Amino acid sequence: MSEVYATRRSRLRERCNAAGTAAALISRPANVRYLAGAAPQGAVLLLGRDQDQQDQLVCPVPPEDRPADGRPDESLVLHILSTPGRDPAVAAADLAGSQGSEALAVEEHHLTVARYRALDAVAPGLRLAGLGTAVEQLRLIKDEEEISCLRIGAEIADQALGELLESILVGRTERHLALELERRLVDHGAEGPAFPTSVATGPNSGRPGHRPTDRRVEEGDFLSVCLGAAYRGYRCEIGRTFVIGTSPADWQVELYDLVFAAQRAGREALVPGAACRDVDRAARQVLDSAGHGAALQPATGHGVGLEIDEDPQLAPAAMGKLDACVPVTVEPGVHLPGRGGVRIDDTLVVRPEADGGPELLTITTKELLAL
Repeated sequence: MSEVYATRRSRLRERCNAAGTAAALISRPANVRYLAGAAPQGAVLLLGRDQDQQDQLVCPVPPEDRPADGRPDESLVLHILSTPGRDPAVAAADLAGSQGSEALAVEEHHLTVARYRALDAVAPGLRLAGLGTAVEQLRLIKDEEEISCLRIGAEIADQALGELLESILVGRTERHLALELERRLVDHGAEGPAFPTSVATGPNSGRPGHRPTDRRVEEGDFLSVCLGAAYRGYRCEIGRTFVIGTSPADWQVELYDLVFAAQRAGREALVPGAACRDVDRAARQVLDSAGHGAALQPATGHGVGLEIDEDPQLAPAAMGKLDACVPVTVEPGVHLPGRGGVRIDDTLVVRPEADGGPELLTITTKELLAL
């Protein structure tokens, strides 16, 4: 893997050189991990101004040897601060200035104003420049090793959800079911949940980002579940909706079929070169035409990777087009106040038609099951 990280840093260095700022300071944890193999607590990455200058991982304390956190690339210089409490970013800027760098690109979108001022003050001869989202743009297209981690995470999430569906659900609280799902994720090899697990029943179902409550599952409820596994730092997502204990009512079948059609339209639009907003439009139009436009969420989906919500965004105002090997979610939903609703959420990888089209990572059935 050392060559992988070195190649990533080399690509970033080329971008910096083209912008006239050879050295760069990476402070956003996900970006540090992407380029260094690990992101110990508080660590930053100092990218040298040329290939002959070794890149440095600046840490406030020695990294702990925890496999789930990754291991720093062995080709990096590990710089442990000797002064307790000193800001690693400020120390890295000081190092860049002492090594002769005239300019340093920084992740302005991640720095506070106070931290930026501290960087500016530590090395008066060092010109600070914005790096923008250069690292996030490099992270968009995943290599097959990254996709493999997402695939394993999806398998773990599928297993955890499948086991829950085989248990008795009536009478149990949303909170208890969410905790059980997160335990099952870890039992099957996840580092932990990719995000707080959402379990929503009855009138809560279908509500995006619902935090579990002490409401108990009742006969006839819609039950919507959204969970994900973190595996080797990579995070996936799956969401499903079921009916509890009885045959679904006509309105439940109608609403489910509608959301399923919208989700299928979004999945089928995932082709290399497709505009991100067009994927959103494909799913949104199905729901809007049925009169649910006002209840739709701001986006139909988003990218996943080292973070659960990263670029690209599948939203009405989104810019850009999809590339092959970009993993995204497609997760339309409708919530009817006081009644409940439906959410269906998959993680997929954009693939060309010659390779079979979008690769579905989360494979739990989307049939409307009565549990």
